[in-house]
Amino acid sequence: MNSISRRGVLGAALAAPFVSRIAAAQAEWPNRPIRFVCPFTAGGGGDTSARALAARASEILGQNIIIENRTGGNAVVAANSVLQAPRDGYSYLVDAANQLTNPVLVRDLSFDYRTAFVPITMTARFPQVVAVRQDFPARDIKEFVDQVRARPGAVSCGTPPAAGAGHLALELLQQRAGIRLLHAPYRGGADAARDITGGQLDSVILTSSTIRGPVQAGKARVLAMTSAERSPAYPEAPTLAESAFPGFEMDDWNGLFAPEGAPTGMFAKLHDALAQAARDPTAQARMAPLGTVLVINETQAFKDWMSRQRTIVEGVIRDSGMTLG
Repeated sequence: MNSISRRGVLGAALAAPFVSRIAAAQAEWPNRPIRFVCPFTAGGGGDTSARALAARASEILGQNIIIENRTGGNAVVAANSVLQAPRDGYSYLVDAANQLTNPVLVRDLSFDYRTAFVPITMTARFPQVVAVRQDFPARDIKEFVDQVRARPGAVSCGTPPAAGAGHLALELLQQRAGIRLLHAPYRGGADAARDITGGQLDSVILTSSTIRGPVQAGKARVLAMTSAERSPAYPEAPTLAESAFPGFEMDDWNGLFAPEGAPTGMFAKLHDALAQAARDPTAQARMAPLGTVLVINETQAFKDWMSRQRTIVEGVIRDSGMTLG
């Protein structure tokens, strides 16, 4: 046997135990609790949907999935927490549009979202609505656009927060419709809902769950959905896409991400557990009153969707001059 062959045999012999250990670790995964780090506050839509999925998935996997809320830094604090943890398949990030907006809007990031994280699946959608105060003189989205066009910069629209999904939907609507609203950014959706209830706002773009209170109180009316499909929460409200703006889609959403370099052998098992959890009647019943849609799609479909959305979002930010403050 020549020296090259001997080195090859020796290398294979040395590598075999290492490969076996990785295979064994993946086969027995999980053998301890899994961590989902969320940049959302406890009790909010993102936190609640993550907990609904985690509760059932924990039972399926036989290990607890712990939801860890790490807010701050426009979700960068949570992202860094996952990137700094051991990349062993036990730490994941539940994130949202920050994955698309932060690379453009946040200065001096210590990592690149596109290469630092591996998308696994979308976990939830939070359909958004365009709503007006009860006495606003528009009965559908066409009349609303006409009203805004007649008074450029005079009709107010509240969204939470700056550079969030509602703000992105607002800017996209303005670009597609050729109109200009008076943007009122809020720290949270509850504040915008309070002000449209009190009549201080002409319109809002909020999630279907957040607008529920003002609508039920007879203080606001839903004109249209920003999502690609109608919402069961407001079945009579058309989408912007079917109304006048083909292809319009700007939902709020959450997805699950792993840090680059984590072993991929666990992903399929985790994905399957989450898919079962999303179909669970208890989890669905918990989310239905909030208008939240639990979505566990295929990994490649999620990656393709993110790629398309990234192009749209970056265009909206560039053309609008959007900033975080």
